[in-house]
Parts: sequence; structure tokens; C-alpha cells
Amino acid sequence: MARMHTRRRGSSGSDKPSADEPPEWSDVDPEDIEDRVVELAEQGYDPSQIGMKLRDEGVTGTPVPDVKLATGKKVTEILEENDARADIPEDLWNLMERAVRLREHVQQNQQDYQNKRALQNTEAKVRRLVAYYRGDELEPDFTYSPDLAKELIEDAA
Repeated sequence: MARMHTRRRGSSGSDKPSADEPPEWSDVDPEDIEDRVVELAEQGYDPSQIGMKLRDEGVTGTPVPDVKLATGKKVTEILEENDARADIPEDLWNLMERAVRLREHVQQNQQDYQNKRALQNTEAKVRRLVAYYRGDELEPDFTYSPDLAKELIEDAA
């Protein structure tokens, strides 16, 4: 059951259609796709944004509906092979950005109890993700703190 921070149950979602090979109309060379992925990463796009750009714009005008089907590798695997991977995983980074924004808001609006709770929930998610990634994607001694998150976000901006 997917209840993390509410009493409600999660609603079931649809699954991605299973496909073994890319559609015939998308016959882009896997090497061209990998080059485009690295190029977009160097321009500052996140892995999820890269996937959407390839889906919408494609490579040389031909859309790529699924990078993994076309190349046999995920976007993050391609980035890792080409040393273009981010230091902090994208999902953790997005949650840390949100926590920093919420903390600034709560400091200015101290009566906003709803967002105080949202900040607590977001930081709880961050701590759980840090524990999940620690050792593999993150340094073994990486520990989340609001000050560290603020420093990382400001440095990136």
C-alpha cells in the first residue's frame, strides 16, 4: 500500500505497454542517441528532461520513444559510461531543492503550519532516500542537513 504521508490509499496507475523492440518508424542509430544524450547532459539537462527531449524532438528529427529499447541502456547508464552523471541522483536533488524552498518559506511565514508539515514530510523523504543511496550513489558518510542542502543548491545555481 502506497501511503507515505496521508491516510488515503494510493490510486493504481496504468503500466507502460510492454515492448521488446523500438517501433519501425523510429530507426535512429543507437550511437547517435548516446551522443545526443551526452550532448544534452552537457547542456545541463537532467535524465528525465533528456528522455522527454528525445521523445519530443528526437535525434535528427526522428523521435525516440524509449531510449532503453533503442539503445539497450537507460539514460543514466549512458551518462555513467560517458562520465556525465550528476553527483547526486535526480530524485534526491529535486526533493532537496523542494526542502530548501519550503524552509525559506516557513522561516518567513511562521504561522503556515501546513507547510511546516510539508517540510517535515519532505525532509523525511530526503533522509530515507539518502539512506537508500548511501554507499552506492552517494559517499558512505553522506548525511543530509538543511544547511548542506542549501549550500549544494546555491552552488549549482
